[in-house]
Amino acid sequence: MMIRFFLLLLSLLLMTVGTADAADKKTAHHAPPPLQCVAFSPYVGTINPDYGPSPPKELIDTLLDKIVKETPFRCIMTYGVLNGLDYTFTAAQARHLKVIAILWLDKDSKVNSQSISTGIHLAKTFADTIIKLSCGSEVRTRHGYQFDGEISRCLQALREAKVTQPITTIDTWWEWCNRSLHCEKTLFSDQVDWIGINIFPWWENTFSPLHSCTPAGQAADFHLARLHEVRTANPNKAVMITEFGWPNGPAKAESVNVKTGQRCGVASAENQALVVQSTFKKLAQEHLSGTVFEAFSENWKPSNEGDFGKYWGICQGEPPFACSKKLAHP
Repeated sequence: MMIRFFLLLLSLLLMTVGTADAADKKTAHHAPPPLQCVAFSPYVGTINPDYGPSPPKELIDTLLDKIVKETPFRCIMTYGVLNGLDYTFTAAQARHLKVIAILWLDKDSKVNSQSISTGIHLAKTFADTIIKLSCGSEVRTRHGYQFDGEISRCLQALREAKVTQPITTIDTWWEWCNRSLHCEKTLFSDQVDWIGINIFPWWENTFSPLHSCTPAGQAADFHLARLHEVRTANPNKAVMITEFGWPNGPAKAESVNVKTGQRCGVASAENQALVVQSTFKKLAQEHLSGTVFEAFSENWKPSNEGDFGKYWGICQGEPPFACSKKLAHP
């Protein structure tokens, strides 16, 4: 009798496990694909963020239409909310685009305060469009620890305003590893809801003595390796690659590592497509979102980033622009 009881109990247990396993498989099968995004800045042509006129609304409309019609992306990441950039959210909402919104932070605390207050207003007004918020982008990379207080002030203000979107401060993977060879938590790890990391093996190939040679074919593995390091150091936080990419020009130009002299990066449209496609594929395998840099090349960038600065866009040239046809749907 006891044996029959245990056999019955075992059969019921197996049925329960089998049903749960089938349910898990069904859920996984029907889970929506991760949302993949593209970095968006309307400072194209002769428009410069440092001086001159702001991007007109008509231009923002034209650029977002181009993204919707000629790229697979239905999510953008934006860089600032002042100087006419606030219109981006109205335009994105009209096109059913989701937005990761960066509140730009820099040296001027008064301007930072305007960014914070405007960002809070936009986050509440466009609660269904803006899906994530960031207090600054690469503030530590640009300024060291000088403006850590401004980042914390922004994060606290967003908390006190009770915005519904998860908040972070986006920076390079190296800064989010606390500049440590053995990736570790930073001052901001406990202040944020999620972590946004920018990863560019192209620039590592140019400036890093540690990761001095990552060709395009290995870039996706490099991206995921850095992401996993940051996740290990911050096990209770979601981590997203908020910028990655590869320049498409000048055609066949090479990066030269200033420390080692190695030439491991070759700029080309083919390599750009390879890096974008392979990275999104690997992210999708782990059901992770990511943001490719960038939608439209910015002509003002060479003053900051050298000859390669204006060749990162998946859409090139002047209006009406030419978007890469080599991007499969993420």
